[in-house]
Amino acid sequence: MAILPIITVPDPRLRKVSTLVDSVDAEVLKLLDDMLETMYDAPGIGLAAIQVAVPKRIVVVDTGKTEEARAPLFLINPEVVWASEELSVYNEGCLSVPDYYDDVKRSARVRVRHIDRAGAVQEFDADGLLATVVQHELEHLEGGLFIDHLSRLKRERVVKRLTKVARYDEIAAQNRVEPASEEAGA
Repeated sequence: MAILPIITVPDPRLRKVSTLVDSVDAEVLKLLDDMLETMYDAPGIGLAAIQVAVPKRIVVVDTGKTEEARAPLFLINPEVVWASEELSVYNEGCLSVPDYYDDVKRSARVRVRHIDRAGAVQEFDADGLLATVVQHELEHLEGGLFIDHLSRLKRERVVKRLTKVARYDEIAAQNRVEPASEEAGA
């Protein structure tokens, strides 16, 4: 398994609509495993493939708070087939929108259909935090971000701040100087 780089706002790839997975093959299984390791390392509780620059309809989720409580879900081609009218509010964050959190309203309960690691179609019902995380991650598959639920002013402030950070990081990377080797008489 490998830890993959997570892309962040303002990267335009986050706005791509992800494509369906045709079959569950070794490449998809490796991506699922790498995504899970990446999510745990970040640390996070959900990760969509587009967040690691792979525009496929693949999501991993684990709301377990401790290593012992971990129960990862691997969702291939997931879709919400039912959502309650009742809403709940959670203070959300996102690995692709670092260091920003805000309240977002979503359906309190959902039913999700997906393909599992074995290639079988499955359904499950989710409520509470799991319902929120699943909806958040599935939104990524459509090119959406949780900040899209905020006022235009809040969203613009977040994007502006993250754009400045990205520019600073890019300039810093360009100006990095490799240490002189000892052979060169340094």
